[in-house]
Amino acid sequence: MLNVREANAAEIGRFYSALEMDFDRRELLPLGAIRRAVRRGDQEFLLFYDDTTGMTQGYALCGVRNVYGYVLLKYFGIFSWYQDHGLGVEAMRLLHKRYADRQGILAELTVFDDSEGGDYLRKLKRFFARFGYEEVPCSYRLGGAEVFLTAKPIRGTAEIAPVAKRILIDFYSRCLRPAQLDKMLVFTE
Repeated sequence: MLNVREANAAEIGRFYSALEMDFDRRELLPLGAIRRAVRRGDQEFLLFYDDTTGMTQGYALCGVRNVYGYVLLKYFGIFSWYQDHGLGVEAMRLLHKRYADRQGILAELTVFDDSEGGDYLRKLKRFFARFGYEEVPCSYRLGGAEVFLTAKPIRGTAEIAPVAKRILIDFYSRCLRPAQLDKMLVFTE
């Protein structure tokens, strides 16, 4: 059965290479920034593991502290050798259970090079929609890529467009220096 736990500082370094394989370098937060944010309680680096074997099967990095009560699901992945076994669905359910006391969960969907002709983004949108995530109108780029912001309301609402920019700046300013923030997060409206 799949379970979830928080990673310690040493584990974050070991699993950062998984982020480097799964995400474009332009959207990656620096390892040092993640470690500092986790130590301060601004982010949680979660590991999904099989509680029978103890084998880690996936991860998630979540921004958990902001003034609006939402969680930002920054990175989410199941290791390739465990994919296509329903673990992504189980992991998403564990995330929703973990953050059941929050206003909602935000997820950024980005695609830097979709050689599949838009199919990858459609699959991502369909996966998140399956769990009740709704697209939030908010025009911005992350590391140069257009972002499709989605929100899953839990106790709050998915209609956060009027404050989405402030929520995102709050999340990113907790782990990035001002110059890094200005380079990574660019609003287009």
